[in-house]
Amino acid sequence: MALLPPVSPFAYEDFRGHMLQHLLIGMYAPLALVLGALVTLLLRTLPVHGARLLSGVLRSSPLHLIANPVVALLLSVGSLGAVYFTPLYQAVAGQMLWHLVLHAHFLLSGCLFAWVIAGQDPAPTRPDVPVRLVIMGFAVAGHAVLSQMMYAGLYLGVYAPAEQVQGGAEIMYYGGDIAELLLAAALVATWRPTRRPPAGGRTGRPHGSRPGVAVGTEKPLI
Repeated sequence: MALLPPVSPFAYEDFRGHMLQHLLIGMYAPLALVLGALVTLLLRTLPVHGARLLSGVLRSSPLHLIANPVVALLLSVGSLGAVYFTPLYQAVAGQMLWHLVLHAHFLLSGCLFAWVIAGQDPAPTRPDVPVRLVIMGFAVAGHAVLSQMMYAGLYLGVYAPAEQVQGGAEIMYYGGDIAELLLAAALVATWRPTRRPPAGGRTGRPHGSRPGVAVGTEKPLI
């Protein structure tokens, strides 16, 4: 959808279209792919050799490094600053090949972040849910700060009419919030808090009682 009409032509004519395309590719598509347990599906459908290769990649040291939620946050949100607040965006805007590379980065970094935060597939270095919620908070704050800076035109490396830049910033702000709320909802929906046994191995029954027997009466409960 993001690479097809009417979004694709709009993206090449108007910065607002580019930002809409970026949201679809970098936030909404990764959310759908990750919640669909794509890795598990691939492991079940690939030939044996292909599945072993994929398993080797999943166990590799480089993946353990980039699957850290902090690294995934920097690759996803941090790269937005590198794209829109440096000359990088203008350098790739007119180059089809590099523009596709930029799309691929948005998609892959978005999938990585969604996977380590709320993916259905196992991840090598996924921390507890409260930690991931804190990282989600940093992602929301990062998107908000970058979109507000874009709206104000501070240090911006995008050369487009002011109404397009401000419209793109609004799309980034509100559209990004919705995507992050959906990701947080997916995270919370799959959260199963670990129940710890009571101290001292107590089971919650009064001391000296037996299951199905009332204390002091030693008669079966009906």
